[in-house]
Amino acid sequence: MTDVRGCNIPEDLYYWVEKHVWVRDDGDDVVTVGITDVAQHLANRVVAVTTKRPGKLLERGQSVATVESGKWVGPVPTPINGEVLEVNPRLASEPTIVNDDPYGEGWIVRLKATLWSVQRAEMHTGVHAVDEYRAFLEAQGISCA
Repeated sequence: MTDVRGCNIPEDLYYWVEKHVWVRDDGDDVVTVGITDVAQHLANRVVAVTTKRPGKLLERGQSVATVESGKWVGPVPTPINGEVLEVNPRLASEPTIVNDDPYGEGWIVRLKATLWSVQRAEMHTGVHAVDEYRAFLEAQGISCA
């Protein structure tokens, strides 16, 4: 995991940097989606996460969930096309898990991707993702510290 302006950016994930969303490839076109450390810092303490239901078909950019905090309510856009397979059951009773562990236990949904082989090429990963996030955070004056 790389620290960029106090924000944790794991290099093994795929990112839609401008939307602060990450994707983990779980194999067989199944992916896990969550919000980044940057997003949870910007939102502050998360008080509610409302997800789409399993079976819902989504296109890139559509909301897969809504996150509510004391200072912000907003959508979590899906970075890829897919069908919601599973939602994180802990979010209903423990929404702050998104703050505590955004890349682990705080995941939002799992999707069956329909265009993963194409859409992952549109996302940033590895050192390139870290560099892109660094440039974005510096340009926006955002820090997690």
